[in-house]
Amino acid sequence: MTKTVVKSLLLAGAAGSALFATGTALAQTASDPAAAATATVGASASQDGLGDIVVTAERRTENLQKVPISVGVVGGDDLRAFQSGGGDVLELANRVPGLYAETTTGRIFPRFYIRGLGNIDFYLGASQPVSIIQDDVVLEHVVLKSNPVFDVRQVEVLRGPQGTLFGRNTTAGIIKFDTNRPTNDFHGRASASYGSYNTATLDAGIGGPIVKDVLSFRVSGLVQHRDNWVDNTYTGVSADGTVGGKDKLGGFDERDVRVQLMLTPPDTGFTGLLSAHARDYSGTSTIFHRGALKRGSNDVSAEPRASVALDEAANNPQAYKTYGGSLNLKNDFGGVVLTSISAWETTSGYSRGDTDGGAATNFTGPRFYGESQGRIRDLDQLTQEVRLSDDGTGRFKWQIGGMYFESRDVTEFAQRGVFLTQPDLNGTRPNPNNRVLLRDINTSYAGFGQVSYEIVPKLTLTGGVRVTNDTKSTRLLVANANAAGVSSYTGRRYVRLSDTQPSWDASALYQFDRNVSVYARVARGFRGPTIQGRSAVFNADFTTANSETIMSYEAGVKSNLFGNTLRFNATGFYYEVSDIQLNGNDSFGNGVLFNADKAKAWGGEAELTWRPVRQLTLGLGGSVLHSEINDPRVFAQVCILGGVITCTVQDPTIKVGANTFAQIDGNPLPNAPKYQFNATARYDVPLGNGGSLFLAGDANVQGYTSFVLYKTAEFTSDGTFEAGLKAGYVAPDNKYELAVFVRNLTNEKNLKGVIENYNAAVFNDPRIIGVSLAGKF
Repeated sequence: MTKTVVKSLLLAGAAGSALFATGTALAQTASDPAAAATATVGASASQDGLGDIVVTAERRTENLQKVPISVGVVGGDDLRAFQSGGGDVLELANRVPGLYAETTTGRIFPRFYIRGLGNIDFYLGASQPVSIIQDDVVLEHVVLKSNPVFDVRQVEVLRGPQGTLFGRNTTAGIIKFDTNRPTNDFHGRASASYGSYNTATLDAGIGGPIVKDVLSFRVSGLVQHRDNWVDNTYTGVSADGTVGGKDKLGGFDERDVRVQLMLTPPDTGFTGLLSAHARDYSGTSTIFHRGALKRGSNDVSAEPRASVALDEAANNPQAYKTYGGSLNLKNDFGGVVLTSISAWETTSGYSRGDTDGGAATNFTGPRFYGESQGRIRDLDQLTQEVRLSDDGTGRFKWQIGGMYFESRDVTEFAQRGVFLTQPDLNGTRPNPNNRVLLRDINTSYAGFGQVSYEIVPKLTLTGGVRVTNDTKSTRLLVANANAAGVSSYTGRRYVRLSDTQPSWDASALYQFDRNVSVYARVARGFRGPTIQGRSAVFNADFTTANSETIMSYEAGVKSNLFGNTLRFNATGFYYEVSDIQLNGNDSFGNGVLFNADKAKAWGGEAELTWRPVRQLTLGLGGSVLHSEINDPRVFAQVCILGGVITCTVQDPTIKVGANTFAQIDGNPLPNAPKYQFNATARYDVPLGNGGSLFLAGDANVQGYTSFVLYKTAEFTSDGTFEAGLKAGYVAPDNKYELAVFVRNLTNEKNLKGVIENYNAAVFNDPRIIGVSLAGKF
């Protein structure tokens, strides 16, 4: 049976499925999401309807169907099921319509895109238009955004500009993670899985009262492991510690812990939550397969996923340690609530990679060796937010507040790119001292407010505004130097950029009845100026980009039908980004920032969840997107190595010196899939003892996606597909679940990223088969 037939059967079997399987559809029925410390294990075959999904998309506890924002929700159980094969936060890609995620720097550098807006820059100081909020704390730096999500209760994806209420300004949207909090009743939950390549995951949380109704705690932890499973077939002698052999790359170890204390003195209206967490991670950075993309085609079927010939970078190691804590204080003064959120995060670590993707003898083209190293010596992020609001019970609601953000880091970059004219049979390499040390400082402060008023029955208007100052500076502490300590660097050694801009949004929600509503929203957001300092590693001057602004328009419908057995939400949108910040490459493959005049996009998302009978939950999620860059004056450097173009460029080009540039006017945004469709289905067979057997499946397919700014035949994907299955037993009262699972069921080898100059490919994970056990008490 061909893969095409298998794909068709799997998609047909899941037809009608929604993005959110049973656990997501039943994500939360409590009036206070923080009170739900334990997640449902498996599906509840005893419940006829879908239940309500409660979100905090507007910093209040509200029913999803009454929020005038496009929000995708993934329940904690669903996320853990997707991650049972050793996955991380990237598993959210293709699980929520309109959301895409990828990395070319391993598990410590995820990049997110919402409605096509994101940033392909791999610079450790890169700014991203998608914000990550974890337990009401913004995580801005790209390494902090990789903080694992464990003992999570719910994930909310807020699409479109969200600068008014959350964290810092964001032009694309927000991914909001809410973990399980302490409760005054003793609860615990755990899920464990084991599968191929000794992939093991344990995600657990336990907590309860220390002093009944006064002080409670919760301890949560995550342990993940995978053995190395990728062979390094390089047989030469390396001068930098790279040793070929079997099972040299691909593994990782993740160890994380979080401790929370909650103080709730009776009859005071006060709640205090103290949280502290730590992360210890080591593993393999992204593996690039040099020459996997043959000129004229994006077919990577001939390239083995489990072997690569890397001749440097010591088999791509990376490791990070992260610590942090927050103090969330809330006091209800009787109709008016004061909230203060103070947080601190710190991280340090390194990542090393063979950026050319393999030995030069394995690639038709100039003989070139390239290695990149990035090290954060120290990064500290401090945030403070104060917010005053009403209690949310009346027709008129309001909230005002202010926020301060500060991030400081010292980052080291070392990179070499060496052309060889003679074979290096002894393994030696010319090693120019391409190394820089940078200090980055980013400060931001803002004031914001929002009001909402039900002006007539069933019609609610909402408006908000935020004024933000965002300041960034980069100082070159150490420049490239020769053996005598003399640097040839002639570029700027200090750059400071600052901007103050308003963000605002206005929306209207009309409820025809308790089951059907429509809404419309218009929003303006901005992303502050950005500095790219890494270019100094090859003696090139810093590049910068001015602030970008976005105007976004959307309208949608939200509905619960047929006795709350079918939920259907759909949104259409249009946005225009002015002075959009884009990232290309210089002749060494380093990122180069620049502004283009505009980018436009339109499309829509839809999510449907249906429970036709008590034992069956089906659903479907999908998004369509058209995006384009509008600026005839902007060009991007193409795939070029040693003066040779290595790919098929399909745009008009110009030559500047030894470099070739392509005109990108009219091209789609990079990593912006034209469509995404997700399907899930779950069927439960009740047993006489009160338990049940179940079979669940999920599948997703992704349309045309370009990984670079210019059009090529090679650096694209189209119709990529993945599926998963899970079958098992759920005990009475959902006490525990025992199951077998498979992720990437058909062992698809999908192209997830590229390094242009070397026609190098990045692949998804292989098929993982395993067993899982989850329980609660």
